[in-house]
Amino acid sequence: MYESLYETIADGLVVHGFVCIEDALDVSLTQSLLHSTNESALYKNAGISSSKNVHIDKKKRSDKIRWIDEDSAAQSQYLAFTHGLQEYLNRTLYLGLQYYEAHFALYEQGDFYEKHLDAFKGSKNRVVTTVFYLNEEWSQEDGGELVVFDSDGKELKRVLPNAGTLVIFLSDKFPHEVLPTKAKRHSIAGWFRVDDAA
Repeated sequence: MYESLYETIADGLVVHGFVCIEDALDVSLTQSLLHSTNESALYKNAGISSSKNVHIDKKKRSDKIRWIDEDSAAQSQYLAFTHGLQEYLNRTLYLGLQYYEAHFALYEQGDFYEKHLDAFKGSKNRVVTTVFYLNEEWSQEDGGELVVFDSDGKELKRVLPNAGTLVIFLSDKFPHEVLPTKAKRHSIAGWFRVDDAA
């Protein structure tokens, strides 16, 4: 079902280490995922650093998160897509990915996330990062762009968080940040990992 999309992602990772695809998944799935964010459910302040040393620092990030499970058909369908991608990347790129974890991320007005890497120094865990956006009718004036940098700190790309846009990159190669948002912003952030699931 997603074979051509998986191929595009794998090619992008090989050539650039980074790929951005608009309208990556079916519109109805994207809309269902947005509705399943369920803002009344408990979102927690997002932490920083490795799981052993996780702490809250609102000077560096102010978003809130809720981990994804399979408690809705839309979430199950999204996770099926990522499981298929994991198998494809392992088969074609020999990445040895063990599992995938993801959470809904909620950025309310003024929220941001300072520049950071997703793979922590000295710990081989997160290998490939995914970000999937759920925001309908997002405009440039709403802010909240994802800014991706190369290893020298040069800006490579700014991504508006438009519904259906999928961004995938090597977790230890690309520092990135989320600029302050002027509207409520929804996304799914996830990571393919090579360590053992807790």
